[in-house]
This record gives sequence, structure tokens and C-alpha cells, in this order.
Amino acid sequence: MTNIVELKNLKVNYKPNKEVDKQLIHGIDINFRKGHITGVVGESGSGKSILMRSIMSILPNNIFDKNDKFIFDEKEVKKGEKLPISMIFQNPMTSLDPVRTIGFHLIEVIERFQNKSKEEAKKLAIEQLEKVGILNAPLRMEQYPHELSGGMRQRILIAMALLANPKLLVADEPTTALDVTVQAQILSLIKKLQKETELSVALVSHDFGVIAGMCDYVYIMYRGRVVEKGNVEEIFSNAQHPYTKQLLAAARLENTNNELLTVDYKEDDKHYTWQKLSDTHEYLKEVE
Repeated sequence: MTNIVELKNLKVNYKPNKEVDKQLIHGIDINFRKGHITGVVGESGSGKSILMRSIMSILPNNIFDKNDKFIFDEKEVKKGEKLPISMIFQNPMTSLDPVRTIGFHLIEVIERFQNKSKEEAKKLAIEQLEKVGILNAPLRMEQYPHELSGGMRQRILIAMALLANPKLLVADEPTTALDVTVQAQILSLIKKLQKETELSVALVSHDFGVIAGMCDYVYIMYRGRVVEKGNVEEIFSNAQHPYTKQLLAAARLENTNNELLTVDYKEDDKHYTWQKLSDTHEYLKEVE
């Protein structure tokens, strides 16, 4: 199976000053499958978002990354190289300019990534709004972000992300700020668009239920490390790492407020090695 991303031994360090050097990601390997939805799941602070920002080369100035090899779409990537990747962020209100119309946002993306006249760009923007399920698209083009609902704003971000013609779409907790009903609609839209275009998607989430319904393959992250990886069916039916088991147990509990799940797991200083269960399923096992 072909991968859109192959990343070997990624390390990410936080260096606020010369005296402090904290490792955020500890030498992980990641493969995102081309034309599939790959999940990355873990609690807040596990390194999920840092991983995605490293791949996109948009880390803050005091955070540094290095790797042994980075392959994107079968070509080796140079340090800092900009790639055809779009991201859907968690909160659309912080991603949209409040004093610019929706049409301005969309046309700006089209003008940057596609060679279109103003008339063509406006027509394409309206078509894209309709494609992501926005009704009365010409009217919405003239409105401002605060005039739309949270679900509509998130659909706008999806439309903008796709107008950049990405080869990989990163969805970083794309429904966290939305109510449960709208969450389901947005996730259904992402899955529908992915199937129609065969786009590669990396879905970041703390919610195992979302991962189960959306993804083909999943990585479990804990404190900057991948502790288990496998097909979704394998993880749900035969989880092996203690952290994965506790995450699954927590996910099965009633969580009506959509709060971030937490588990009572602490990794000690023992040594671990990768244990292979199948061609697709591996986990970190304690060395006795």
C-alpha cells in the first residue's frame, strides 16, 4: 500500500532558552496511507498537534524538529519545504478574519493556489460552498464569520482547505467546539468528500468513537510516543498496550458533555520494545 507520508525517527524539542531543552516527541515513525483516513488519538498533551505542525513545517520559533527521513508522496522532503497539505483547525472563529467576508476568505485561497480570474474565482467559491453543504451560497459570500453558526463556519474552513488542492488534509480535532449533532454532520461531510476525491486525511482526535467511525488505521500517542498502532478493527478488538486499554475503557463510559477523556495511567522508567502481532498491528511491550 502506498503512503502519502513516511516519517522516520521524528524528534521534536521545546527550547525556550539556552538552559531548557524539553523533548516533546521521542523518535516516532509515522506512515499515512494514500487515499485513506488515518487517525492519531491520545489525550491532550500527548503530542498529536505538535506532530501535525512538524509535518506542515509550522512549528513555533522555539520548537525544533529533526528526523532521519521524511517522504511525502514518494519524494524525500527537504527541511522546511512547503508541502501541499491543508489543515482544518479546532476553532473556526480563531481561523477566520472577523472583519473580512466569507467570500473574501475563499477568493483569497483561490487566487493564491489557482490561476483564476476574479469572476472565475467567485464562481468557484460559490460552487465550493455548495459542495460542503452551505445553502444560499451567494448570500453567505457577503456575510461575516460572526453571522454564521459554528457548524457553518467549520464548513467554510473545509471549503477553504480543499480549494488549496491539498494532497493531504489534516483535521485537528475538527469538531471539538461544536455540539454533538453538528459534530456528526461535519464528520460525515469530511468522510463523504474524502471518498469522492480519494483524498488522504490525517484525523487528530481524543475521541475513540470518532476514530472508530472515520478511520482505517490508527496511532495511539502517549506523552510524545506512539505506544500502539494498527487497523481500527485490531485496536478495538485486541488492544494490547495498557494505555490503549484504558483509553478504550474511558471512551465506553457515558460522556454526554463531550469532555476530554482522562485515564489513570503513568508510564514508568522500564524499557520497552515493539511487539508485532500482525503485519499491521504493533505495540510497545515492557522488556522483562
